Amino acid sequence: MSLSLPLNPVLQNLPVYQPGRPIEEVARELGIPATDIIKLASNENPLGPSPKAMAAMHQVVESLHLYPDGNAFYLKQKLAAKLHVKTENLVLGNGSNEIIEFIGHALLGPGTNIVVSQYCFAIYPIVAKMFGADVITVPAKQHGHDLAAIVKAITPQTRAVFVANPNNPTGTLAPRAEMEALVRSVRPNVLLVLDEAYIEFLEDPADFVPLIASGAQPNLLLMRTFSKILGLAGLRVGYGIGSPELITAFEKVRQPFNINAIAQAGALAALDDDEHFHRTRANNAAGLKLYVEAFVQLGLEYVPSAGNFILVKVGDGQKTFVELQKLGVIARPMGGYQLPEWIRISVGTPAENQRCLQSLRKVLGK
Repeated sequence: MSLSLPLNPVLQNLPVYQPGRPIEEVARELGIPATDIIKLASNENPLGPSPKAMAAMHQVVESLHLYPDGNAFYLKQKLAAKLHVKTENLVLGNGSNEIIEFIGHALLGPGTNIVVSQYCFAIYPIVAKMFGADVITVPAKQHGHDLAAIVKAITPQTRAVFVANPNNPTGTLAPRAEMEALVRSVRPNVLLVLDEAYIEFLEDPADFVPLIASGAQPNLLLMRTFSKILGLAGLRVGYGIGSPELITAFEKVRQPFNINAIAQAGALAALDDDEHFHRTRANNAAGLKLYVEAFVQLGLEYVPSAGNFILVKVGDGQKTFVELQKLGVIARPMGGYQLPEWIRISVGTPAENQRCLQSLRKVLGK
């Protein structure tokens, strides 16, 4: 018997986000021991979670029969102190993805639209369409954002503009002056969302937090995460930095207890783990340098990256992805991002990076 429920018609053409494949899934499919597989597909921290975070999380286990702090008081306090903002400027999400959904609930609906760049993070258009909004996509410039064109694409129906910097999946970094011009140019009744998931990998990033703390830019929202440089992707903790009025609106649509007790403890401790932070950044810089040198030697086109991953042109991205899997290396094919000739490789440990390059040479016959 077929389903006769009156499903939301928006769902009929809504794409499904495809994450990087888990190690266990590939192991089952190919009959390869999980221990023989490396995953360089999802921009995860190859050094693992912060040791301080792991210790803190273990201490919480015995009290898991109790609900977590629904407002994450201590985590917000520490974040606010670190960022020099008030707790009223912060909202926590089950990963940054939930922050994007908050935007949908608060601002989007039929007859509205968002503006994004070509090669943007796939979740932006998916969430917009989920709420019945349209998506205006601005062509990329050298795989990066054409910020001037993005401003020109804004219409009276635009409710939000999404810009990731550094950008995922391309790794491109918009110049500071152009980002500052963008912030000044977006009209006050449009929310400018700067996705800064990879900002900690930059040595000298543009800092827009003071504009929010001072109240000078109430239509600006910054999104950050504990998933990348802090190595807590499995906990799903992201946060938004915005005006108190915007954060109040988000709190009305936030699910209760969306940040569980283990996640709160781990995130809180990770903020103090400077050693892990700097080790990760150093490992990432060395890994990117290794990949760039190898791609130049192999004659492969690549996109210079400011993130913890790199995009490389291999001819047939899907075929290369499949063949690498057979060798126990999980990368990310880019066909879903309209880049069928490319794959994205996350920076791993030195040994993982060497193995990935060795496998890539074999697959490409180089």
